[in-house]
Amino acid sequence: MLHCDAKHLSAKTLKSYEQTLILFGNYLKQELKIEDAAKVKSSHIRHYIKYLRSRGKYTVTASDRSLGINYPNRREDYQKPMSDVTIANYTRNIKVFFNFLKMEQEIIENPMNTVEKIKPKRKQKQLLSPVEIKLMLGAYNLTKFHEYRTWIQLRLILDTGLRATECCSLFPEDIDFRTKSILVKNTKNGHERYVFFGHKMSVDLKRWIRHRDRYSDNPYLFPTTRGTKLDVTNFEATVRRKGKRIDLHVHPHLLRNNFAKYYLIEGNGDFATLSRILGHSSVETTMKAYLDFTDQEIGRKYQKHSPLNNLDI
Repeated sequence: MLHCDAKHLSAKTLKSYEQTLILFGNYLKQELKIEDAAKVKSSHIRHYIKYLRSRGKYTVTASDRSLGINYPNRREDYQKPMSDVTIANYTRNIKVFFNFLKMEQEIIENPMNTVEKIKPKRKQKQLLSPVEIKLMLGAYNLTKFHEYRTWIQLRLILDTGLRATECCSLFPEDIDFRTKSILVKNTKNGHERYVFFGHKMSVDLKRWIRHRDRYSDNPYLFPTTRGTKLDVTNFEATVRRKGKRIDLHVHPHLLRNNFAKYYLIEGNGDFATLSRILGHSSVETTMKAYLDFTDQEIGRKYQKHSPLNNLDI
């Protein structure tokens, strides 16, 4: 974890690594009586994957303290089967850990190298219609500070493609209204980048900053009602809860995805520019993430570029 921290990985990534390794370590110790990482074999990891598939969601915790805070047994999906995406994330984190041990010459070979890679089926992410977006935004009471804040954040993510973590870490001085741009400093890969916003968002942000200044002296652009930094987990949970009340499955990352799709479909944007805006490491990464168009979405994009429609013949 010190090694990961020195690499300036995000708090979310650090938490994911640590939780994965604690759960895996507990399993090795309790089920297989293994406490030395050098003794872990590929077969042990395969047994762990089988165990993950059988135990169900939230039936094991990395810390007993969280039981009295999160109450996992009260969740609607308690004991439901764990998805391939979650299991793939666990095994990826375990592989990173053993790669580190090999680099440090603590082990000779990474036991994950011979474990079959889990390739979850990529789900097509929902493209919200204008009506659904209006329904989502209309669910917020703008007379309440925290709901007005969330409303602005959702509009900002939809207009810029910001990650939820990046949005919660912004300061007013990061915004340049002259160029309609925002300098994003707290990025996933540690590289600063600019995102851009439109005229409507410019008006929204100016109004929000005036409102925020009346009720908070916190340095962050989107503080809590208590005057502290907004925790991204709480922000995401708030959006999900509000969406559930109006029968709409929505979360901040879905809006980032919708920004990309609307940029490509409606705005006729290109992947190279989109990749820079989203902060991806390469255009290939962007294409893999946003080529999951439905037939209907492809049809809409085609109609804008039909050769006969656009040629005077």
